[in-house]
Amino acid sequence: MDLQSIFERLDRLFAWVPSWFTGLAMVIVAILVALFLHKLCTGFVRRTAGTRFSVVNPFLDRILGPTRLAFCLLAVALVMPLAPLDDDIRQPLTHLFVVAFIALLGWISVRVVDMSAARYLQSFRDVTENFVARKHVTQVRVFKRVTDTVVVIFAASAALMTFDSVRQYGISLFASAGAAGLIVGLAARPLLSNLIAGMQIAITQPIRIEDAVIIENEWGWVEDIASTYVVVRLWDWRRMVVPLSYFIEKPFQNWTRDTASLIGSIALYVDYRADVARIRRKLEEAAKESRLWDGAVVNLQVIDADARTIQLRALVSARNAPQSWDLRCEIREKLVAYIRDELPDALPRDRAILMVPDRSEDTDARAFQLAESRRANAHG
Repeated sequence: MDLQSIFERLDRLFAWVPSWFTGLAMVIVAILVALFLHKLCTGFVRRTAGTRFSVVNPFLDRILGPTRLAFCLLAVALVMPLAPLDDDIRQPLTHLFVVAFIALLGWISVRVVDMSAARYLQSFRDVTENFVARKHVTQVRVFKRVTDTVVVIFAASAALMTFDSVRQYGISLFASAGAAGLIVGLAARPLLSNLIAGMQIAITQPIRIEDAVIIENEWGWVEDIASTYVVVRLWDWRRMVVPLSYFIEKPFQNWTRDTASLIGSIALYVDYRADVARIRRKLEEAAKESRLWDGAVVNLQVIDADARTIQLRALVSARNAPQSWDLRCEIREKLVAYIRDELPDALPRDRAILMVPDRSEDTDARAFQLAESRRANAHG
């Protein structure tokens, strides 16, 4: 007994039921059966292969939605030709089936791109100090998000073009190529410019993930590069969201473009009597004692002088921007304490010349005043 004969007997048995109700019930039952079978198959794969291979369960989690939808579409495709449905109901269901199939293709494409990117980036986990890892992570993330955006746009366009009204509007729009097309193009210009900027950043890489940058007088790290914007994690944990086109069109500072190591400078103002050689030796000693110094650069120079003080500039290097900041603060604190405790004469001071009056002239003036006073009393 084949499936066709079974449906015919059921149709004769439930002849009193409206045909549209029977058809919808068959579609719904087919979807429920598909969901049940999908759950059974997924559980079977998890029990058999999931315990042996660690990658099976994450893989199933990623494809769970598309495979569930594929099971449902397959069940509807098998039942639709056998269901006793009128054309008024069959056509909308068929149209819905086509839209769902397009969505399934787009969903599968996005999942394939995501899984491919995740698989490729498994060997690039440490992006703090590894420049190669940061390069590949930046490129893959940007390309993945641009590809996802393009796939979604194409899937949505294909789904909308299945509607007659939308298809006719699109055909007339392209045929006219008038003001409406110009308005749509102008409205889409920011999105397209950011997408193109994302491709440029992925190729040329003026910024990478975890780059230390100064943008709009704010210092932070590149936390995420999306398809149209960049998230910069500022030093005080705020987030600055910047369009991708900003990094193509405007200047900014990238402290870790070629290497993460940085040279930090410390400015000190001391008196002219300061022993610069002793301060230099203290700088070298403090740098060697610090765990933040990378052992590359330590130097002290007199870079300026004014009427009151001379300016010293201490240079110390560190492995990255945060350690450079902490090292500068540590060295500055030690040098200030050393000058205060060991070289108090080196502290800045103001000098003044005090004029002392002549004591002999002062004595003669007082004697004259006393004589005049006595003479006045005598006449009085």
